[in-house]
Amino acid sequence: MNLELDQDGHLIDYTIWSEEVAQVLANNLELNLTPWHFEILQAVRQFYQQFGHSPATRPLIKFLMKTVSADINNAMLQEKFNTGLVARHLSRLAGVPKPANCL
Repeated sequence: MNLELDQDGHLIDYTIWSEEVAQVLANNLELNLTPWHFEILQAVRQFYQQFGHSPATRPLIKFLMKTVSADINNAMLQEKFNTGLVARHLSRLAGVPKPANCL
């Protein structure tokens, strides 16, 4: 699969995102996405569509706690997504632009 990515590895066109695209992007993190992962990524996409920008970590976690599960926290997301850069990598895997506050 040939994907057009920006310099930070985010999709140029977020509308081409699919679960297959997400898995291709997740391969760089040595991560096999499960239905739980896809539920989180769909919520990230929902945040982007609702608010018009990619979420920073704290607003993302608050949003996920309301829309997916009250048990979600930063440590859980770091562990399950195999990364310390939660907002950045979840946005990338969800096919939306890099959050503005990420370096």
